[in-house]
Amino acid sequence: MLKPWVFLGFLLIVGLVLPGVAIFANWILSPKKPNAIKQSTYECGIETVGETYVQLKGQYYIFALIFLVFDIEAVFLFPWAVAYEKLSLYMVLEGVLFIFILTAGLVYAWRKGALEWF
Repeated sequence: MLKPWVFLGFLLIVGLVLPGVAIFANWILSPKKPNAIKQSTYECGIETVGETYVQLKGQYYIFALIFLVFDIEAVFLFPWAVAYEKLSLYMVLEGVLFIFILTAGLVYAWRKGALEWF
């Protein structure tokens, strides 16, 4: 009765211990000789000129979130599209409703100006 739970507990323990061992080994084996050159900020091997912190517009984050929502939509719709011929009418209507809700969200974001780059 408890056999599946023992396997799950073992998997959880291994999943927690293995990354911990790797992090600990990195901490033990890594060289620890910091100096000014190693601590300096650089970008692509070139020293930075001016301020290193650049703040982006918040609208770019909204754009990224909208992209993420529609990217996940594709993941959810792929199995539905693959099994389209085997689905009942109810399931097809559920998929169409899902697409309609996401389209309404896209129209809302478009009208609010969340997709503008300027």
